[in-house]
Amino acid sequence: MQPLILLLETSTEICSVALAKGRDIISKRSSSEVNSHSKMLSIFIEQVINESSISYKELSAIAISKGPGSYTGLRIGVSSAKGLAYALDIPLISIETLRILEKGVNEKYPNANTVAMIDAKRMEVYCEIYDSKGNVIKPLSADIIEKGIYQKYIDSSSEYVFVGNGAKKTMSFFEDKSNCRLEEEVFLDATLMSEMAQRKYLDKDFEDVAYFEPYYLKDFVAAESKVKGLR
Repeated sequence: MQPLILLLETSTEICSVALAKGRDIISKRSSSEVNSHSKMLSIFIEQVINESSISYKELSAIAISKGPGSYTGLRIGVSSAKGLAYALDIPLISIETLRILEKGVNEKYPNANTVAMIDAKRMEVYCEIYDSKGNVIKPLSADIIEKGIYQKYIDSSSEYVFVGNGAKKTMSFFEDKSNCRLEEEVFLDATLMSEMAQRKYLDKDFEDVAYFEPYYLKDFVAAESKVKGLR
């Protein structure tokens, strides 16, 4: 019997929910409305469950995009995932966020390498680079963008697809873009998590529901409040 896994992706401005049976997507919802996670995530979860005509008790596991990404989005997503997993007494699965982007690129450009990036504000990005087989060329790190950055990882004989909401601002620092492509139609989407979630479920690669936390990668720095009396 194929597992029913609820997939949640909230690591950037996109709020995305899907229900997968094995690798097949049964139902999905997504919104790119800014700051929509807190009001839309629970609604989307309810909608995909109802649309699929199943009960919460039939779920096999909850899968969550673990980060890095938006602090607020990750907190909301992980809190919801942990709450559901605990209440239903089912496993919690985490998926590395940049792996989701790599999966999307690989489906569209199977022979290309992937430069996956998430905006970390100002001139910073979270970046990981993969070859066409999904092997890591450059490990995940939080980087300050500057001229020539990542150039040593770019082989002129291969094609590279830059993807994610930090990709566009980074490509402007490259002088030679002849073998580099900006992909703006592959987004962080819960549907791209299904295969990885299925594999982890079968391998029993689960998180500890009580202690699991989002992978922020760098410390949170609060912006100065503009509300009178809070400065």
